[in-house]
Amino acid sequence: MAKRVLKIHQNDNVLVALTDLKAGETIEYNNTTINLAADVPAKHKFAQYEMVPNQEIIMYGTLVGKAVDAIPAGGILSTGNVKHQASSFGSKTADFNWQAPDVSKYVGKTFMGYHRQDGQVGTANNWLVIPLVFCENRNVNIIKQAFLDELGFGHQDVYKSYVHQMIELYKAGKTDEIAQLPLQNQSQNGQKRIFENIDGIKFLTHEGGCGGIRQDSDTLCALLAGYIHNPNVAGATILSLGCQNAQVGILEEKLRALNPNFSKPLIVLEQQKEGTEQELLSQAIRRTFLGLVEANKEVRKPAPLNKLVIGLECGGSDGFSGISANPSIGHTSDLLVALGGSSVLSEFPELCGVEQELINRCVTDNEADKFVHLMRSYARAAEAVGSGFDMNPSPGNIKDGLITDAIKSAGAAKKGGTSPVVDVLDYTEYVTKPGLTLLCTPGNDVESTTAMAGSGANIILFTTGLGTPTGNPVTPVIKLSSNTKLAQRMPDIIDIDTGAVIAGEKTIEEMGEIILDYIIDVASGNIKTKADQLGQDDFIPWKRGVSL
Repeated sequence: MAKRVLKIHQNDNVLVALTDLKAGETIEYNNTTINLAADVPAKHKFAQYEMVPNQEIIMYGTLVGKAVDAIPAGGILSTGNVKHQASSFGSKTADFNWQAPDVSKYVGKTFMGYHRQDGQVGTANNWLVIPLVFCENRNVNIIKQAFLDELGFGHQDVYKSYVHQMIELYKAGKTDEIAQLPLQNQSQNGQKRIFENIDGIKFLTHEGGCGGIRQDSDTLCALLAGYIHNPNVAGATILSLGCQNAQVGILEEKLRALNPNFSKPLIVLEQQKEGTEQELLSQAIRRTFLGLVEANKEVRKPAPLNKLVIGLECGGSDGFSGISANPSIGHTSDLLVALGGSSVLSEFPELCGVEQELINRCVTDNEADKFVHLMRSYARAAEAVGSGFDMNPSPGNIKDGLITDAIKSAGAAKKGGTSPVVDVLDYTEYVTKPGLTLLCTPGNDVESTTAMAGSGANIILFTTGLGTPTGNPVTPVIKLSSNTKLAQRMPDIIDIDTGAVIAGEKTIEEMGEIILDYIIDVASGNIKTKADQLGQDDFIPWKRGVSL
């Protein structure tokens, strides 16, 4: 018989409903009887014991909230009777010893990747077209229209055909038939790719580069440099207007900082120097095409698994995310770290309440102190504009059981597994060390995935409990559902269903290995992620400053 409730940590004073529970039901747990005081939907929590006002609520073995009012045993936790509360944090207080998982079955395994001259290995082979300022977005989009369909990278627009069918019915006087007109699924690509060894030509339009503070422009250049440096990128075309804050020289300086011997092909065109728009665009298209010819000469070759850099992301989380999907990719992270690879845990607002644990996992005081500084600075910046980490949970999160930021954070942190923290990076800094790295980003899904790719991730694992249609232009995004209902309802965006963990059919460890095997296939080009199939190339730089 499937389990109906779960106690995540032995010190918790709440239980999680694994299925819908009804008021008046009796729950037997550890030789005690709990009478449910109200309906408890699946994913939500209820009190194991009677709670008094101001009593601390413990989940995942950590402080996640405080009771506002008395809560009876069997009473559901809600935003009405619980408020956010998190543990304080400070300097590193304990040494950390890690028991690495057994990885003997993966020793000697490889993936088929693109080897770059700087020693990095890509899981894809993309060409970038990037505007240095929003003024060039239109020109970038013209190049996009010119290239995608002709080169076989375009996605067939089934919705355009759908509207065309409606128009024909309307013209024929058959308006009544429109209500029952089905959408006909068609092949996603209209023609065979011209360049078989190129996975995509990607266009990173944005709204930055000028008009804000200079730090924002410098940060944008650093992010774009990280994308060009990412091993999944073969080369890039840069369009500059000429007068903007984000100057070509700043981008080149950021590239040299990442790699003094940078050697990828880089085409730079400045509109105010080139003259007419036609001259600019014809040059950009011609030179980019020739760049693609050279990039197509790259082929996949075997690479050890320690060349993988895995980004760890969650979005549209639910009450099961911290129980199934997040700890599963956490175990995948541990496996990869034990093999000498790298993983990246971001979303600093979603580490609220688990800071001290992560601080104590830092290998040196320098990393610990940097993490403390970044977390406190970020929190102060949020409070300065009338917000705070406690306002992080979205309406969807709350509806599905994540009623405080500390509850959300305790589950989100499970993505980082149990390995030591070898490095702490601020936004746009690049991953250079094997092991688990903490990267300062917002909790916003796209801003966070955008940042991880810019910091060198060549695969991203993205867990979701509600369903988030998100991808990345250069880095394959593997989407994992926390529950089977989601995977069945939205199969077009979910790659892996971890709901078997909730059902008791798989352990966290077994699921972690399934995920690593899937990563190897994606990294080798054997599997195309759902996000890539749908052409989800989401790119949002984090703007920290104000507009001027």
